[in-house]
Amino acid sequence: MKKIFCFLLGIIAIVNLYFFVGAKQVKSDEEIVKDISEKLIRFHVIANSDEEADQQLKIKVKDNIINYIFPKLKDSKSIDESRDILRNNNKQILKIAEKTIKENGYNYSVNSTLDRENFPEKNYGNITLPQGEYEAYRVIIGSGQGKNWWCVMFPPLCFVDVTKGQVSDKETEETMKRVLDDDEYTEISNKNDKNKIKIKFKIVEIIKDLIDK
Repeated sequence: MKKIFCFLLGIIAIVNLYFFVGAKQVKSDEEIVKDISEKLIRFHVIANSDEEADQQLKIKVKDNIINYIFPKLKDSKSIDESRDILRNNNKQILKIAEKTIKENGYNYSVNSTLDRENFPEKNYGNITLPQGEYEAYRVIIGSGQGKNWWCVMFPPLCFVDVTKGQVSDKETEETMKRVLDDDEYTEISNKNDKNKIKIKFKIVEIIKDLIDK
């Protein structure tokens, strides 16, 4: 009888904890999408198509744009400052893209936008950006029907290539923490997911202990 009582008491406590944490997590996710989206600028270069040649051209355009704009963005202290830098250099960025396209034997048009767009959840090294609406500087090559290359432009993380896995966890963490508070960073950190898994295993252990008593 005592074993049954302890087991039921444990189940009730775990269920209550589950619903409490779950409700808190839903609220946190909604808040984090809004808060983070207002602190970041993403950078996307969209290829004309998924043909191999167009994808290679996209990377060349991306490389030349980053080589030009990153030195101007790397010391930016705020999202407003980065936004102004992008707007003031937009014409030159388009010229660089157009030159790169022509030098590679293509006559694609190229356009850019700085606006808010909806994006799916994306992993970026040791962080995961939630699905939501983010501000993004987008360079669209030709018809813009191909896969895109992307990075975080503010805070400046475009010196890493997420498509090749060249992401320094330490640098990502240090850079993101310049604009995000501890709670916000914890919510998007993939380390937080590992902690959640540990908690789940701990709950299983507790239930097992209660049954064995």
